[in-house]
Amino acid sequence: MDLEQKIGEVVETSNSEFLVQCYELDGAPALGSMVKTRGKGGEIYGIVYISATHSVEPGRRITVRGKSHSSESDVFKANPQLAKLLCSDFKVLVVGHSVAKGVYQYLPPSPSSIYAFVYACTPEEVKVFTQSLDFLNLMIESRLTISPDEVIAAFLRYASRTHPEPEEFLVKAGKELAWTLSNDIRRLDSILKRLRQ
Repeated sequence: MDLEQKIGEVVETSNSEFLVQCYELDGAPALGSMVKTRGKGGEIYGIVYISATHSVEPGRRITVRGKSHSSESDVFKANPQLAKLLCSDFKVLVVGHSVAKGVYQYLPPSPSSIYAFVYACTPEEVKVFTQSLDFLNLMIESRLTISPDEVIAAFLRYASRTHPEPEEFLVKAGKELAWTLSNDIRRLDSILKRLRQ
């Protein structure tokens, strides 16, 4: 993993999710992207569910600076200190982990370490991970600060691009969702509509 480009480091962690501070401002992966970090027994896999850019000092609001500039990049050129005063971070929902025996789509026994490096998963890793869809139950039952349905749809669209037949993968995922959400047709319909976007 050390040969891959690091996105950032874990700054808050639990068995079910972790918070990553990015090395680059605005460097957070897109909603629904899959990332990995190191756990005690192997790798921990998760889905990006929210990202933000904010002041590094709690309670200090960001103020406008661009009135006399013609572009956003000019604001940063005129105020190089902003790179030290602002940071970007993202939260990750844990959906699986690996040990020597293989990949498991349930929560790991221990969270990642603080300051563990975080990497974007390769398309091949996403493809291998999504051969099984057991992780969907974790996502459906999650209590996130945003709608889990948005995250599920974003991840399935993202993952479909790693498969040779994207439509076939989405149909398979739709069937799994239909079975899992058979008692909540309205929610199922909402997710399926987002898969077509």
